[in-house]
Amino acid sequence: MKILVPVKRVIDYNVKVKVKSDGSGVDLTNVKMALNPFCEIAIEEAVRLKEAGTATEVVVVSIGSNAAQEQLRTALALGADRAILLESELVLDSLQVAKLIAKVVETEQPQLVIIGKQAIDSDNNQTGQMLAALTGMGQGTFASKLVMNANCVQVTREIDGGLQTVELSLPAVVSTDLRLNEPRYASLPNIMKAKKKPLEIKAADSMGVLLKSNISTLNVSAPGSRSAGVILGSVAELVSKLKQEAKVIA
Repeated sequence: MKILVPVKRVIDYNVKVKVKSDGSGVDLTNVKMALNPFCEIAIEEAVRLKEAGTATEVVVVSIGSNAAQEQLRTALALGADRAILLESELVLDSLQVAKLIAKVVETEQPQLVIIGKQAIDSDNNQTGQMLAALTGMGQGTFASKLVMNANCVQVTREIDGGLQTVELSLPAVVSTDLRLNEPRYASLPNIMKAKKKPLEIKAADSMGVLLKSNISTLNVSAPGSRSAGVILGSVAELVSKLKQEAKVIA
């Protein structure tokens, strides 16, 4: 069974981002970039399925600038077998990304696509669902547990008040939530081995998808600063402030 894992290059989650002075976006100058954390979870699950003998090959794909090779090499060091980069300098929206991945699905014919539920930069949570619709595959979103059977996959996810398990016939698209697994760290020997694993680069505009975004960013602004907290002397004082100042209780 072949598993395809789409991954995204994002700002490292430990970095405190700075908004450009003109509000046109986030300043990426000399900022540390990394794999999107939800994509790391997707890679880990795919590699575990391969280690268990369920999968035979794990292919990772990313869409972005040439610099995204760094994140693909990281994915290879984590256990993926080969990588594909659809190179583009454009800022693409979720639908265009989904259409490009659908083209890769058409070529690679994976039995399972495992994708992070969202990227920590755009937070859209759309690509997996759009990919399922475009390819006609069943979808299981926000997976916190994944069990493979003969020709299907059971996906368990958290819902209000409990858990829900759905069963999907293969091929299928599964998006990962935080509790699915704990990603491993890439060891130095595996980082060295990853340099020799195949990484194919294609031009995104050669995939037969019209790369024209219908979404534009009007303005980006930093969140307002928080006022300093106070230490209260009693519960009665807390209740008073909630009533008189915050007005959240009567």
